[in-house]
Amino acid sequence: MRVVSTLALVMIVGAGAARAAQLGVGDKAPDFKLVASDGKTYRLSHYKGKKAVVLAWFPKAFTQGCTAECKSLAANGDRLRKYDVAYFMASVDPVEGEKGNKAFAESEKADFPMLGDPTKAVATAYGVLNPQGVANRWTFYIDKHGDIAAIDKAVKPATSAEDMLARLAALKVPAAK
Repeated sequence: MRVVSTLALVMIVGAGAARAAQLGVGDKAPDFKLVASDGKTYRLSHYKGKKAVVLAWFPKAFTQGCTAECKSLAANGDRLRKYDVAYFMASVDPVEGEKGNKAFAESEKADFPMLGDPTKAVATAYGVLNPQGVANRWTFYIDKHGDIAAIDKAVKPATSAEDMLARLAALKVPAAK
């Protein structure tokens, strides 16, 4: 009986921690420091006071939905760059390796950085880590002050770029200089 009680307590405490990590509009976005497919390290704090950031979490490189999302963003990069925004796709995949984000970015001709979070620390901070141990397909729109301006939890991979463009316009993100 004691084992069952302990297990139940662990499950309850774990569920509470997962709920506590849920972020909402108006919350400060957790800072991150992640290596990307282009070999550079990116920090959210680097953009504070300078420009908005879009962080598009995806479950797993080289899967059908993630490939569709990446293709959508890559095909519309010229339109997205018309906004004064830094945008990234991010997953808990490693950057390097045969199935890593660097290989994925190269295979899909992504013209934007793909962040890898293999420790899952940033995914956990953003509340996107699901029970399968991968990120939910959620996109965070972070204003230039570092606050979450919008969260899209219903991303449609095939139209992700068009939806992102519409959200950037709705949020009145300024044009790139």
